Amino acid sequence: MSELRPVTEAGGRGERSIPKIVLTDAEAGAAVFAGSDSRSYNYFTPKKRRASKYEDVTVDVQPDPERYLSQNWLYGWPNGDLGYDARWTAIRSSDWHKYRDPNEEWERTIYINNSNSVRQVQNNIEQAKSENVFQDWNKSWLPILAKHMSAWAHADHGLGMYVFMPAQRVAMSNMHNNAIAVNCMHKLRTAQDILLYNMELSEQFPDEFDGDAHKETWLDDPSWQGVRENVERLMNATDWAQLCFATNIVFEPLVGELFRAHFLMRFAPAHNDFLTPSVIGVSEREFNERDLAYTRDMITDFLEDETNGEANKEVMQGWLAEWMPLSVAAAKGLEPIWSEPEVQPVSFEDSFGRARTRFEDILSDFGLQVPEEVTL
Repeated sequence: MSELRPVTEAGGRGERSIPKIVLTDAEAGAAVFAGSDSRSYNYFTPKKRRASKYEDVTVDVQPDPERYLSQNWLYGWPNGDLGYDARWTAIRSSDWHKYRDPNEEWERTIYINNSNSVRQVQNNIEQAKSENVFQDWNKSWLPILAKHMSAWAHADHGLGMYVFMPAQRVAMSNMHNNAIAVNCMHKLRTAQDILLYNMELSEQFPDEFDGDAHKETWLDDPSWQGVRENVERLMNATDWAQLCFATNIVFEPLVGELFRAHFLMRFAPAHNDFLTPSVIGVSEREFNERDLAYTRDMITDFLEDETNGEANKEVMQGWLAEWMPLSVAAAKGLEPIWSEPEVQPVSFEDSFGRARTRFEDILSDFGLQVPEEVTL
């Protein structure tokens, strides 16, 4: 057997010069962190005794120069911004990576939960068709669905595509990114659910349901212009934490829940329509159980920050002063539609009163106050 020769020796082609490898500690991952020599993944502190699957696949997936990326960001933007910049929000945090989504959303759960929601809506519609429940509907209810229920698809689409989608890109940790991205998908999917339901009703009532009425309603109906203005102003804001706060803490309780839970879901059964509440109820449940839940924990995390909590509270009080007048005006602008249905099981005053109480309870949980200049 021939003797092995070093790679610096020529293989019949003369001597070769190979530069010596020199490590400069500028390489990605060069920093030494706690637990780097351990066989267990303990480089982050789990929320409970042991790390969950959500934490294993989410925490520190997004690199950060403040933690392990010793050579700073690998990329940036033409205007000088780096990969992620804490200046993209007025909120300050001593540890952006502390937050954990209470829903523990990651790639697998995203598909499972959204598939279940789609399946529930489709099954409800198919069951209603098989039982021919549409024949029992009060036909005076159809124009309300055509104009107002379908108009809400524009609000959800705007929030999903132009509020939560940009916000999830610039949020400061992968845990924030995931939670906000799921919120984005909820809004885009519910907008689609409403318009698919609109198409189904157009087929069921070809002579009585105007499937295009929602376009004019959204653009020109005076009752909806406050909602439209609120959504479009949110679409043009840029602070990602402010967007989550202004949408899920202010707009949704005062306007979204008012319309979904206190109008559609209460007025529909009075017109023998028990299908619409089951369709709209899916998005209402998602907001209550998932979107509001992650936002509550995120806001609480900011407010309880040992270094920045008080400053963050002042920032949020400023946000309330900015966004509450818009959402209150949007909610009160919807008042005329409460008088349009033939059967009116609840007044607008009662409906708005419930929404107002719910909103005030949320603020109370955070220790925030309704600004003196805002009248609810």
